[in-house]
Amino acid sequence: MSYTLLNIGYGSSVVADEVIAILAPNSAPMRRLRDEAKDEKRLIDATHGRKTRSIIIMKNNHIVLSATQTDTIAQRYVALNETDE
Repeated sequence: MSYTLLNIGYGSSVVADEVIAILAPNSAPMRRLRDEAKDEKRLIDATHGRKTRSIIIMKNNHIVLSATQTDTIAQRYVALNETDE
């Protein structure tokens, strides 16, 4: 079994097939989503101390924070899916 990894910046990756959504973090609902995930121990902080620029929702209900722009991660995701075809 092989997994395709999606680079989310600064040496971190997630399994591309497990990604549900890549969202901008600057709205109130996204802040609530992040806070709820933190309280429920479902939050993975992959920002390495930098500003959060993307929130990635995974199929297993985990929330991953990234310091890479939402558009950049989305472009990488599309590029991965184009190479798989």
